[in-house]
Amino acid sequence: MGRAKEIIVKVIPSKIANEFVKKHHYSGKVVNMSSLHFGAFLDSKLHGVMSYGPPMDKRNVLKLVETCNKGYNEKWNEMLELNRMAFDDHLPKYSESRCIAISIKLIKKNAPQIKWILSYSDATQCGDGTIYRASGFKLTQINKNSTIYKLANGDVVAKRGDSKYNFEGAKALTGFQNRYILIVDKKAKLNVPEIAFNKIDEVGAGMYKGEKIKLSERNRAQQ
Repeated sequence: MGRAKEIIVKVIPSKIANEFVKKHHYSGKVVNMSSLHFGAFLDSKLHGVMSYGPPMDKRNVLKLVETCNKGYNEKWNEMLELNRMAFDDHLPKYSESRCIAISIKLIKKNAPQIKWILSYSDATQCGDGTIYRASGFKLTQINKNSTIYKLANGDVVAKRGDSKYNFEGAKALTGFQNRYILIVDKKAKLNVPEIAFNKIDEVGAGMYKGEKIKLSERNRAQQ
């Protein structure tokens, strides 16, 4: 693992985290609902950010995992979404999965009520979730993504009912969105089926660093 063991992960202010995300995340955008930010430091310099917060789709996500609590408010306080993750090119190999693991340990220690973590990979513009799989997340959904558009001015945005953007002349981007879940509390359990990772290839959802490529091709290249 080399110098990845030297990385320090700690909570950082939202201002610093958001500035880093805007510069290094492929979208150039932050998630305003993010409330907990971890920074990854090597040689005392910030080289990565992981931002956690509540998910946008509250009603539908709570049913994905079964826990001991039955009340809505209690269940709502039991989970977080890893809704932004950005690293620069300075960190060594395996840094991302190591940083996620450390951030989860810190969450378990300081927020023991958290029982599971949700995240999504953008297999339309970025990747199919390599880092999540390496970090122990379970693949629970592969969805065709029909909400991402490239506007006439070059901006890439999600089209929703209350969108503030002008979609005249916009081009729809075809791809997928994959949903991943990490069970933090071993007493909790998935309420939805776990999907085998090779299903990504079967449906044509493979992507790495913005390029469409199969998992099998990547595995062969690494041999």
